[in-house]
Amino acid sequence: MNAVWFDYDGQIEYLNHITSCSSLSDKDGNSIPAGPRGLPIVGSFPFLTQYPELMLDRWAKRFGKLYLIWLGNQLFVIVSSPAIVKDLIVTNGAVFSSRKEMFIKSRTVFAGRGITATPYDDRWRKHRRIATTWLNQRAVDSYTLILDQEATVLVKAMYQESKAGAVPINPQPHAGRASLNNMLSIVFGFRAGSIYHPLVAQALRLSREFMSLTGPVSNLVDFLPRMQTIPTVMRTRGRRLHQDLVDTYGGLIKDIGHRMQMGETVPDCLAKTILNTQEEEQLDHVDMSILASAFMIGGVETTAAIMQWFSALIPAYPEIQKKAQAELDRVVGRDRLPTVEDEKNLPYCHAIIKEVERCHNPFWLGTPHVVTQDFTYKGQFIPKDTVVVLNTWTMHHDPSRHPDPNSFNPERYRDLADSLTSADSANLADPYQRDHWMFGAGRRICPGMIVAEREIWLAISRMLWAFTMESLPDEPIDLKEYDGLSGRSPVPFRINLIPRHANVAKVLGLEEVPA
Repeated sequence: MNAVWFDYDGQIEYLNHITSCSSLSDKDGNSIPAGPRGLPIVGSFPFLTQYPELMLDRWAKRFGKLYLIWLGNQLFVIVSSPAIVKDLIVTNGAVFSSRKEMFIKSRTVFAGRGITATPYDDRWRKHRRIATTWLNQRAVDSYTLILDQEATVLVKAMYQESKAGAVPINPQPHAGRASLNNMLSIVFGFRAGSIYHPLVAQALRLSREFMSLTGPVSNLVDFLPRMQTIPTVMRTRGRRLHQDLVDTYGGLIKDIGHRMQMGETVPDCLAKTILNTQEEEQLDHVDMSILASAFMIGGVETTAAIMQWFSALIPAYPEIQKKAQAELDRVVGRDRLPTVEDEKNLPYCHAIIKEVERCHNPFWLGTPHVVTQDFTYKGQFIPKDTVVVLNTWTMHHDPSRHPDPNSFNPERYRDLADSLTSADSANLADPYQRDHWMFGAGRRICPGMIVAEREIWLAISRMLWAFTMESLPDEPIDLKEYDGLSGRSPVPFRINLIPRHANVAKVLGLEEVPA
């Protein structure tokens, strides 16, 4: 069989002239989808080790919006069309809502317990039920004051570190602490008072390690069973991370349990809820630790990354800033900060956030689904246990849906029901009218979507209200390189934050800037 080698920008792809990866077919003779032919044993893995979404996009252009790849012994179907996502993940959710128990993420790090990683079973339903009590609309409304406070603290800290615009700063640690504090308050009922609090560095380290270990196509150990039986660096790191999560977040749960036993008043939080329902729900210590860990990791990475991408993107677009700030001055004025209630009256600011999320979804490939029974879709056979990946990069960069997709243009959302939240947009009948796919789809859509949207809105609208953000002429911001194999954030950068008017310090309660 003849082989062909292709070179794409220094990345080598090995293909055969025959595109079908297997003779697998259903009882009616419908074959599995076409796709690139990988290498022996490892399949297509070597071509997905860096910027996998770009290679998957190239393959989508060649093989279509539904194609397959092999990674080791695992068959993957890559979906790159909103219509197909709806047909499979939403309409046929009973078949496409489970998860593959990846060796590192599911079985090693989360020990079979993470709500984002476990199969669609009774344990998942139990954990999801508990999580929903702290992530539904009523719950988010109850702790919006916490999100409001952290957004104000974020802007205040950035103002202080920049010495009222006199020195450039890296906004990334501030975004990380704001997201972390929101989740600490929700999960454990307390916050870190400074970016130098030891828990901040520890929690962010754990989140980053998790993201580096658990990318859906970045870990060969997941797809070669023989490697799972021998010592490997990835397996060692996974076991260490599991123990660190149990020690860190499980330790905080133990502390709260001790305080409750001593009769102390403990603020309402997830940890208090799971301790009070531990016996009824039959939760062991690892259950509670991993449930809390899933909140901390999922709740910090997405929101912090979007704030960071916004801060990296917006300095290059002074006209967009001016338009947003004119809208803020008209609706909010200069004597107070924008609030949740203002969002419906600030469509351009709202569109900016949606455009950031379209351009830089931190999780291009999301958390894969798995097929629980054989399924044939429009003459293409998808076998049971196939992993299904939503290729959101291709969907977000489809020129027929988003003209000139590589440009940052909030105007594209002005005509697309942009007043809807992403949670509402996910329920639109026409999948091509959905704003973006950052939060996934179907029954396994991100349970923290509502709180994430609110947190991102408060932080970004207030940064726009307070500062004109400028890049440094001799320090260009690289938007093509990024940190992380799974959760993506920009590489470190610095910007200038120029207070927009004298009332910024007054509204923030900072009449004088520290020397």
